Amino acid sequence: MREFTARFATDEEIRAWDSHVTANPTGGNLLQSEAFAEVKKDHGWTPRYVVYEATDGSQPSYNLALEKGVPGLGKIWYMIKGPDIESIDDMPGIVAANKKFVAGAAKGVFAIKYEPEILASDYAGGLLARCGLVKSFEIQPNDSTAVLDTTPDEKALLKSLHSRGRNAVRRATREGCEVERVELTEDNMRAMYALMDTVGQGHAKVTLRSYEYYREFWTNFAERGQGRLYFTYEDGQPSVGAYVIAYGSKGTYKDGGSKPRRKQYGDSHLLQWHAILDLKNEFEIEQYDFCGTPPSDQLKNKEHHYYGLGLFKTSFTKTVVDYVGVWDQPLNKAKYAVWANIGEKVQRQLWVRRTGQPFY
Repeated sequence: MREFTARFATDEEIRAWDSHVTANPTGGNLLQSEAFAEVKKDHGWTPRYVVYEATDGSQPSYNLALEKGVPGLGKIWYMIKGPDIESIDDMPGIVAANKKFVAGAAKGVFAIKYEPEILASDYAGGLLARCGLVKSFEIQPNDSTAVLDTTPDEKALLKSLHSRGRNAVRRATREGCEVERVELTEDNMRAMYALMDTVGQGHAKVTLRSYEYYREFWTNFAERGQGRLYFTYEDGQPSVGAYVIAYGSKGTYKDGGSKPRRKQYGDSHLLQWHAILDLKNEFEIEQYDFCGTPPSDQLKNKEHHYYGLGLFKTSFTKTVVDYVGVWDQPLNKAKYAVWANIGEKVQRQLWVRRTGQPFY
């Protein structure tokens, strides 16, 4: 198990943040990006740019930590989709480095929430617990998710899809369904938001943030050439929408929505297929994350709130991965006890009441 040191990134490193993050051991994550940091800055969080350096001199890991002050307790860090490490065996070194870090340059942090994209296993869970970390609740929707390997050529890639997805793509193509990449105009973004809201009324129980949040999110990634919006149409109006992002070698189906009771079969499948091919051809992505399914052992559970979304996403790929989820590092045990027992619940309720938005 390797040892690490932790420090804040320099101004020069922050200016080249995305190039550093996408060079991380697992290729980074869009929620560690410069664009996302700018979004969260306007919604109650202070971005902290943290660098972990292994004492063996290997490639540093660049990670975004979101900081929020908690009255009476200090500061909490949420290392969203991080740290980016080579294996779960690096976590003891990261935990030890952060303990020293908050005793010095990062003084005042009473707890850190980790969310590494490390596959769940009994070994991983046991190691994290032995590090003194405490398992917490899931925050992001893709702690379990469907991932498509996009490295094969187009013909082989289509053949690799699950038969349900492949047949839907072919039928929609035969029947003349058209997919259009559209500009991020105010009208198009509002149409997209309306389509997302129809999903929220169904079994998926999707809780939408405000339109202003999504507008800022979509615009930030689009301005950096990383995000794009696609529609299919019915009766002249958008009927299916998807916002997708290319970040490093990874593509992500970030946001989606559709009109219920549509006439065209396979339109949502064809839209995804077009988006995947565009990201593959233009950015050479190596994988595409469909961003959220039930856990792999609950895919057939019709009561799971992601059951319907899981059916759609696994019609493209049978590969569903489960990550270790969120684990807390109590840096001040007394303050963390207050946070865990009542403070977090109260802060989340107050934040929602004051802003109408989720705390995280």
